[in-house]
Amino acid sequence: MTTPAPGPVRPAPTVRPGSVRRALVAGSVGNFIEWYEFGVYGHVATLIAAHFFTPEGGSGAEGLVKTYASFALAFFFRPVGAAVFGRLGDRIGRRPTLILVICLMTGATTLIGLLPTYATIGAAAPWLLTMLRVLQGLSAGGEFGGAVSIMTECAPPGRRGRYGAWQSFTVALGLLAGAGAAALLATVLTASQLHDWGWRLPFLLTLPLGLGALWLRLRLDETPAFAAGAARETGPGRRPPAGETVRAVALGVGRLTGWSAAGYTFLVVLPSYLQTTLHATFQQALIATAVANLGFAASILPAGAASDRLGRRAVMLTGALLVAVLALPLLHLVRDPGAPVYVKGAALFGAGAAVGLMAGPGPAMLAEMFPTTVRYTGLGLAYALSNAVFSGCAGLIITEAVERTGDADIPAYYAAAACAVSALALLTLRGGVHERALR
Repeated sequence: MTTPAPGPVRPAPTVRPGSVRRALVAGSVGNFIEWYEFGVYGHVATLIAAHFFTPEGGSGAEGLVKTYASFALAFFFRPVGAAVFGRLGDRIGRRPTLILVICLMTGATTLIGLLPTYATIGAAAPWLLTMLRVLQGLSAGGEFGGAVSIMTECAPPGRRGRYGAWQSFTVALGLLAGAGAAALLATVLTASQLHDWGWRLPFLLTLPLGLGALWLRLRLDETPAFAAGAARETGPGRRPPAGETVRAVALGVGRLTGWSAAGYTFLVVLPSYLQTTLHATFQQALIATAVANLGFAASILPAGAASDRLGRRAVMLTGALLVAVLALPLLHLVRDPGAPVYVKGAALFGAGAAVGLMAGPGPAMLAEMFPTTVRYTGLGLAYALSNAVFSGCAGLIITEAVERTGDADIPAYYAAAACAVSALALLTLRGGVHERALR
């Protein structure tokens, strides 16, 4: 079972308005930092490849593949982080766990900006970078489950979709900030300055951002839902059977597949694809990605609010089907040298918006699949596993497949196939769950 049975439900614990605002801000800020960093890494992937994965005489394409392999490795440690920090969050509370997570995330990201390169310390450089990426993966795995638990458990009745959508919205803001930081550096610095030291600045910026997030989380209250659940945890039948939780996690992965794969294809991998496959300039690739991210950001909050009225399934299924049907025509349009720039921009904006239809209701949909006693762990694992397989591998799979086959349509095939899988999984989502109190 992945949804509560119809019938009487326990009233949701009362949350003070001030606590609701703090929960929303403190939950959002960690997501912003996490996805800002992941966005930056994707946008400067070609520079990372040159400094850490391309020894003298090595090929740029080989270095980029290794860079994305490091990118993917961090994602595969997300489920580990989701399990470890999720267990802590379901045992000792959301607040202390999220404080620990933001400290680990900030430290690892800041150190990337200080790392010596391959030219300085040789083969140790890519290994040190990969170790820091692993720490980032662990912390990111613990971030999502806690942030969504905080937001949805503190949401007023009938607004879980809207409040949960802030998690996805701050993902969009983080990716936009990453793209903006990279674009700003590419504008104000010369190519040699950007290559030599400018790429470090976006990573170092994480330190003051992380300290601000830490201050906010130190002022955070624990959710009444967790406090009530912890008090009842020793009672009979309070924790669901392990098999039920595993089935819910697997189904959650299926429902998130399209969001994960299409999101990373259009919002993170696109810059390197445009540069290496279509020979776009660095600035052109960043602008194109920024437009797609703007579409993503613009649709998230409306999609979350709409899911509170129409249900999660209707809104998310619409987004999955749009990407499955339109991914290939949109990519052909972007590649068409005769298409007007504004038409290409509209296509990219629309692709991002379609992903936003899945991302807006997604956090609330996951929160509703698990009871309070396993919510942090369950939804965190579903999200982390989906991202590990379909997001973290997106750059590696697309780059390697395009290089081996010469088929420039690979990104569209990848996004469309993943969204088709999601559409099937979303058909199992029951109506009316969004109207009930969380278990």
